[in-house]
Amino acid sequence: MTVQNLKTPGPHSLPRRDFLRVTALAGGGMLIAANVEGLDALVQSGAPSTTLGAGDFTPNAFIRITPDNIVTIIAKNPEVGQGVKTSMPMLIAEELGVEWKNVRLQQADLDPAKYGPQNAGGSTGTPTNWDPLRRAGAAGRQMLVAAAAQTWNVPASELIASAGRVTHAATNRSLTYGQLATKAATISPPDLRSVPLKDPKDYTIIGKATPGVDVKAITMGKPIFSIDFTLPGMLYAVFEKCPVFGGKVENANLDLIKAQPGVKHAFVVEGGDDLTSLLGGVAIVADSWWLAESARRKLVVKWNEGPTAAQSSVGFAKRAEELAKEKPGFNVGREGDPETALASAAKVVEGAYSYPFISHAPLEPQNCAARWNGGKLELWSPSQTPQRGRDMLKQLFNLRDEDITQHMLQAGGGFGRRLSNDYAVEAAHISKAIGGAPVKLLWTREDDMRHDFYRPGGFHFLKGGVDASGKITAWRGHFVSYGPMNPQANAPNTFSQSANIPATEFPSGFVPNFAIEATLMPLGVPTGALRAPRSNAVAWVYQSFIDELANAAGKDPLQFRLDLLATPRMKPAGDGFSAERMTGVLKDVAERSGWTTQANGRTGQQANGPTTALGIACHFSHRGYFAEVAEITLTKDNALRVNKVWVSADVGKQIVNPSGAINQVQGAVIDGLAELMAQEITIENGRTVQSNFNQFQLIRMRNTPPVVDVHFVITDNSPTGLGEPALPPILPAVCNAIFAINGLRIRSLPLSKHGYRWA
Repeated sequence: MTVQNLKTPGPHSLPRRDFLRVTALAGGGMLIAANVEGLDALVQSGAPSTTLGAGDFTPNAFIRITPDNIVTIIAKNPEVGQGVKTSMPMLIAEELGVEWKNVRLQQADLDPAKYGPQNAGGSTGTPTNWDPLRRAGAAGRQMLVAAAAQTWNVPASELIASAGRVTHAATNRSLTYGQLATKAATISPPDLRSVPLKDPKDYTIIGKATPGVDVKAITMGKPIFSIDFTLPGMLYAVFEKCPVFGGKVENANLDLIKAQPGVKHAFVVEGGDDLTSLLGGVAIVADSWWLAESARRKLVVKWNEGPTAAQSSVGFAKRAEELAKEKPGFNVGREGDPETALASAAKVVEGAYSYPFISHAPLEPQNCAARWNGGKLELWSPSQTPQRGRDMLKQLFNLRDEDITQHMLQAGGGFGRRLSNDYAVEAAHISKAIGGAPVKLLWTREDDMRHDFYRPGGFHFLKGGVDASGKITAWRGHFVSYGPMNPQANAPNTFSQSANIPATEFPSGFVPNFAIEATLMPLGVPTGALRAPRSNAVAWVYQSFIDELANAAGKDPLQFRLDLLATPRMKPAGDGFSAERMTGVLKDVAERSGWTTQANGRTGQQANGPTTALGIACHFSHRGYFAEVAEITLTKDNALRVNKVWVSADVGKQIVNPSGAINQVQGAVIDGLAELMAQEITIENGRTVQSNFNQFQLIRMRNTPPVVDVHFVITDNSPTGLGEPALPPILPAVCNAIFAINGLRIRSLPLSKHGYRWA
């Protein structure tokens, strides 16, 4: 099909600022340092042109060109599987004009003074770096051309730079970048505002499928992950924390533990009350991890469990039902008069939706190595937010920035779990307590699952109305969620982490009478961001309820959404949501999947056998527009098979690395299916019930869809990220397909609670 080009206003002009420094390298070559974050901030703000002095320059993107024509690019952000260690350098290499085979990557240590913010999360890598990194590369190319022009005494306009070489076609002369780099380092850097960028039709790296730089090493099982890291003379630690969150040690059989083989130290850690930092427990340090863990199995601790011991998933659900009948605690967002509109609606639909806590469950459990040298701390950590971790360490140990050296190691998955740094704080504390010796703290799978920062559960009590023509006239939602342990705290700014909902959540703005209200329950269980935070749950609720309203209106689910998006928006799009772009992906996925209006997507049925049907859903999150159709087959005894998923995505005008992009989208769909079918964390007596993958199941390869068909709808918008926004629509798409088959609406997750299983 022909995909429509959607126009948006052009970007701000780049201000004339000193964002580039170039220096010669000892032994030949050049180092290009660009202030990427500062450049991006000014591009986004459209600030007027000013001039910075030398003291204002803070370089944070480094490109090194050596005489052997090798280009080394510093990867400044953590790599947790999202592919930024490949895709971000691709932007520089493209505009620099080098061959990808001659590019080398070097992982930076934490140094925000040099590199600016260093983190991984929120699908921010591409939108933040798309323009600045290309301009840094283009500036280097322009300087190399200028060096060649001076060498040959010819106009720069007669020269061509490509594949790491500058050529003067008229005289058949050429020099490699490596040969030109030392001279190029003496040339004044160009104004990044005016540096010419390539026409996309000339791209040789951007837009080309490129394997991840670490794929070969990972495939061969090389020790490149944080869990593999070792130091000479390193000891190994385990840390037993109270099974009830925030509990403290009263006493423990430390004498017995100290007598176990290989054990060097065993001691109580007092800890504090901040669930994100150092909590109370017992540390055991030994010559090997196995010896430490073996001793731990003989550990007996008497705990003061604290107030969270009174909390449970059953209690939360019961209290939510009670609160649903009461006046909401506060208003999140309101337009019009939903109560009056519901009273006059032709049809009214009510639905109570709920979803559980979920663990991040990365394959690599939390770990960190630490050592002290006097008052200086050195860490090796797989953190997604190393700077945040350093700030915690500074506060806890009364340190300065320069007292901490933090090495960023590759993480075996994160999904938001490593946004927290509790494991790093624990490792640092244990090393300090034993005199500063190097210590590797490694959690068990059980530690990881029972001491997570869970995706918060939630309860949505929805009521919607449609008029005689089938249009939505009213929507009212009472969201019962979680807040701090203080029961008096019931306000929009007291949601537990990732337990909130934005006032702009679609279809807000497209329904004339719309309200979201909320009430918070006290929570002593730690929560945090899971891949596509908030959206991973809210999309399932809202896109399922939209299907409910479509059914009540007698409308096709696709057309119902298109009609809703065609409604003039009631208020400005403060969240950046574009109805036009969402309409584009919906139409694209409908055409590619062969969507039919018959029986709400039903495509075939056998009288006594399985039934096949389609379900559709869409969602906007992390700047990305995604629409997905799932084809499922369901037997009479609820054995479910997802046959195929079609994904249509609008993430702007350019896909940086198609292979990485498709990998992210397909992985997100599979991740969402795992959450949908069987993943649930339950709390009993303030402790987590599940402890390993036998209770918290990941999806098996045999249960994944044989085909996840990904198509990118190219629009004239700046490129955005892909790590998260593909996940949310798959859950409602499958549930809507189930309804198309059996007429049963799934209003609580996971599906396994309702007797469904993988076929």
